[in-house]
Amino acid sequence: MSEPRTANDETSADSGDQWDLCLYVTDHSPKCLRAIDNLRRACEEHLAGHYHIQVVDLLENPRLAAEDQILAVPTVVRRFPSPIRKLVGDLSDNDRLLIGLQLRPPGSTAT
Repeated sequence: MSEPRTANDETSADSGDQWDLCLYVTDHSPKCLRAIDNLRRACEEHLAGHYHIQVVDLLENPRLAAEDQILAVPTVVRRFPSPIRKLVGDLSDNDRLLIGLQLRPPGSTAT
């Protein structure tokens, strides 16, 4: 069993933890569909086998937006590993996505 994480622990895509992500969308708009594809692609590349994505359509479940204080869609919320991180948009800027979710530290270059 692993040790509990603290706020000072460094988040790493290589830690082996199961990442918990929630993507809030509205219906099947092109921007939301791009966000789903972009998030899945990044997770497969950097977290293969170590992630779970929950896609929430706010037209079907509007109350779920209150829990994560969602003000715009698409928005991805990284719930685990902590700290909670949020990114808004279609996630097409791969560098912003990787740094925003802390899959790659700021200032590092793509390999």
